[in-house]
Amino acid sequence: VGLFNQEDVFASVSSAIKNRWIWLAINLMTAFLASRMIGIFEGTIQQVVALAALTPVIAGIAGNSGNQTLTLIVRSIALGVIKNNSVPKLLTKEVSIAFINGTIWGFVAGLGTWLIYFDNKYALQLGLIMMIAIVLNLILASIIAVLVPFFLRSLKRDPAIGASVLLTFGTDSMGFLLFLGLATMVFA
Repeated sequence: VGLFNQEDVFASVSSAIKNRWIWLAINLMTAFLASRMIGIFEGTIQQVVALAALTPVIAGIAGNSGNQTLTLIVRSIALGVIKNNSVPKLLTKEVSIAFINGTIWGFVAGLGTWLIYFDNKYALQLGLIMMIAIVLNLILASIIAVLVPFFLRSLKRDPAIGASVLLTFGTDSMGFLLFLGLATMVFA
């Protein structure tokens, strides 16, 4: 993307390892932090075991949505299509898209949750929590996906290499916090 520490696809194996290892280390640390987010809600998960099975859905859909936005932003930065002054407009657009997609797919996921856990006494609450958490996490993913590439670029780091690690951390940890936090408020 024309930034410092750029990796050429034909670079040596040792050069590629050197460029990538820091992001793998950051990813490992942030994955442990995200897993601790789940641990905080152990009592709620024990009360409603279905939460454990549903938690990855929240992180997964937001991660995919955020990666779509992130790819567009990084590619546009690389091509010189967008500059720093475009951030507010991009943020507004991407949050709007995330809200609409989150509402639609959150409803679908909520309905699916209700149907899957129909015999569970908490089926309706699980479906509603699923829907709200997806909407909120998709909005968060869009914010991260727009801001992180510009932040990394300001640090003279290649957003194409590191932005997805930070996006994953955000959508995983905050998705778990949103979903399990809402569940704790409802089931406490």
